[in-house]
Amino acid sequence: MAKYKPQHTRLLFIDRKLREKRFPNCGSLAEEWEVSIRTIQRDLDYMRYELDAPIEYSAQHRGYYYTEEQYQLPAINIRESDLFAIYLAEKLLTQYEGTPIYDNLRSVFGKIEASLPDRMVALPSHDHGLFTVLPPFTTVILPDVLTTVFDCLRSSTRLIIDYRSPGGEVAQRKIDPYHGVRFEGDWYVVGHCHLRQAIRTFSLARMAAARKGTAQFVRPTSFDFRKLFGSHFGIHWGKDEVEVRIHFAPKTAAYVRERQWHPSQRVEEHSDDSLILVLTVNHLLELKRWILSWGDGARVLAPQALADDLRQTAGRMAAMPNGAAR
Repeated sequence: MAKYKPQHTRLLFIDRKLREKRFPNCGSLAEEWEVSIRTIQRDLDYMRYELDAPIEYSAQHRGYYYTEEQYQLPAINIRESDLFAIYLAEKLLTQYEGTPIYDNLRSVFGKIEASLPDRMVALPSHDHGLFTVLPPFTTVILPDVLTTVFDCLRSSTRLIIDYRSPGGEVAQRKIDPYHGVRFEGDWYVVGHCHLRQAIRTFSLARMAAARKGTAQFVRPTSFDFRKLFGSHFGIHWGKDEVEVRIHFAPKTAAYVRERQWHPSQRVEEHSDDSLILVLTVNHLLELKRWILSWGDGARVLAPQALADDLRQTAGRMAAMPNGAAR
């Protein structure tokens, strides 16, 4: 018997012995589990007085038994603080509604709830109106696409998709899916693209159709998602890293200070309450969109090519005609 013997494992052992209706006693239980008689006695007291287990001692049989055959030992021992965490996690689950994992996760939460002791104090009913989780904007993904991609990921099977480019053209791609990613309301799959002969990222929202192929593949041992996306900003990635310096005016700097935007970030504070955010990234597309979201409160200092690109984008936006399109 292993030396590491957590109490809950012993309780399950004692519960099983009681269900066998062989009237185990402290001595027999202690000998089989290789612990002291005093330890078993404490466990029995805990089951009776803390878990309300209907355990009685039979003088005739010189052992313990359940007086109620339908009694079930709670599968987990949980504190009220843990219960609150489960409550919040269930709220967070709403952002996965409509995905193949949603029903499974709901089932897990149901099993957790069913395993709790009846006398566990639940959150007061009015607390359910005190917390709301607003999920991010989500993309529209065909249910069959999501199910097929998840299936191919789990079974290491080649995935065949009809993929729509931003311009609207649809082309067939064959992919060996290595990794699934949930990011800002969209699902992506990262894998080897047989057309490009390279690792690429594909949005499930752009898949017009998905079919499970017949070929199996083996994920290369060299594939490491964390290393691959180590310096990305968003879901896209590239080969070359670049240092970006962004000046934030005082009116926006306060909001920038509140978050960790990137693992590499460094903040240079200025006496006028403005700041410079320094990032090292390997792709600029989503960083560009993020900078534009700050309006005139952000100004790129380096690299110059990114600053020029943003200036030209802003110029084109300013030149757009007012009013509704005709």
